[in-house]
Amino acid sequence: MLTRVLREIFRTNLGVKKTERVLVFTDRPTKKDNLFEEDLQRWQSLKHITMLTVETGRAFAREILSYTYPSRGSHGVEPPEGLWRKAFGEKAVTELKNRGLLRRILQKKISEDQLLNVEKIIRRYQRHAVDAVVALSHYSTSHTRFRDLLTRICGCRYASMPLFDFDMLEGAMAVDWKALEKRTKAIRKILLKAVDVEIESPNGTRLTLSRGRRPVMADTGNLRRKGSFGNLPAGEVFFAPVEGSAEGVLVLEWAPTRRLKSPVTLIIKNGMVVDIEGEEEFASQLKDKIAERADNANIAELGIGTNDRAYRPDNILESEKILGTIHIALGDNSSFGGKVNTPFHQDFVFFNPTVKLILKDGSTFNLISEGRLGLDL
Repeated sequence: MLTRVLREIFRTNLGVKKTERVLVFTDRPTKKDNLFEEDLQRWQSLKHITMLTVETGRAFAREILSYTYPSRGSHGVEPPEGLWRKAFGEKAVTELKNRGLLRRILQKKISEDQLLNVEKIIRRYQRHAVDAVVALSHYSTSHTRFRDLLTRICGCRYASMPLFDFDMLEGAMAVDWKALEKRTKAIRKILLKAVDVEIESPNGTRLTLSRGRRPVMADTGNLRRKGSFGNLPAGEVFFAPVEGSAEGVLVLEWAPTRRLKSPVTLIIKNGMVVDIEGEEEFASQLKDKIAERADNANIAELGIGTNDRAYRPDNILESEKILGTIHIALGDNSSFGGKVNTPFHQDFVFFNPTVKLILKDGSTFNLISEGRLGLDL
């Protein structure tokens, strides 16, 4: 099962060809990472999964590049210069660095004009970029300029797999990929008709937000098209709510990799977390993260889980894919249609939700009722 699923990543999900170059990377913990023992054990297993993935990939690609770097400490932080050089090539990164642009990107302080210059440089040297990426870092690189430039400018196919562990190979990764793609695209089609969304869940969560005309993304596991990007395990539909539109209360029962000892409540006004209540130590961690940068409090994403083989609630990579769940993220949304650019992106999953869509014609549609899809799929 293990080697079969790893082969499917290259053959089925990414469709790697014998002429292509693939980059597989991970990160390693540092003394600054304050994690529970089970998180560190998972991180250690990620090292072994990365090694197996590299060896498996040699049968599919012309060249497999591998890279390991010290932890960046949070999801959504840009990876270090060394990984940029592996992915984009020496010439592109050297020019970015000489012009002072790389530092601005890594600090997430790049202006729109500067970003246009970055894109010109990346485009000029795009032939040196890798063809596909398997991102097995503990902390996610999904919501970074690194990933965005690779996929959007260079046409790289990108499989993002943060927090991945062995159990997923027999669970959420063993899904019927064709059925998953069909279900996910059907839900996206309905969400494209929505203007506003109303959310409730049994734990006291209630939230309203606006989609406006924001694009809706479908994470299907099909990453064979040039420039494709998604998670593995796959299975979600998501968008960036209009900034300032979210209002309500989020009651967190799960941190990204564990059940909280007691609930943590987030008060949302004008699209931002304005207060955090709860005795759990995770409440203090969130307060500290928001204190670092005001944009970290942004309601960045609404996602709908679509994977019927996903079941684990204690790992956000899988739990946000569970069919009939929703997840809501804080922080950065600049890489998928939003306007907030910050080195932080954290998802939280909510179970048995009711999700009502207000459609463009003024009618309503219950997309999910107490965890059950309102579509006949």
